[in-house]
Amino acid sequence: MQTKPYLMLEDVKKIAAAAEAEALRNNWAVSFAIVDDGGHLLCLQRLDGAAPSSAYIAPAKARTAALGRRESKLYEDVINNGRTSFLSAPELEGMLEGGVPVIVDGHVIGAVGVSGVKSNEDAQVAKAGIAALGIGG
Repeated sequence: MQTKPYLMLEDVKKIAAAAEAEALRNNWAVSFAIVDDGGHLLCLQRLDGAAPSSAYIAPAKARTAALGRRESKLYEDVINNGRTSFLSAPELEGMLEGGVPVIVDGHVIGAVGVSGVKSNEDAQVAKAGIAALGIGG
């Protein structure tokens, strides 16, 4: 039987602190969500001034990245390139850039989703959070 790593509360706190720091450093009012490998919410934080809708979009992006085992931007690109039928994919509601999987030793152990600014900036905040773990993909 194989074993794999998983996110612990300490890891979630590190990701959240680094994501918050990146957003504040850039004066970005965002919400961010951290989920486990099954897309289950472990943390949701809405910074001051973030749009209420961002608190719904961030977890959806994170869930999409975790369940799909890849950045949510990939799905956005597929749809924008004409495969609109992909919008009907079950359980994938956050098919917009800003969801990034957390990968350890080739295992997706969770994901971070961010919403509130330009999509590439959302992804920047998510990646800054993940980088705080000091892991390689």
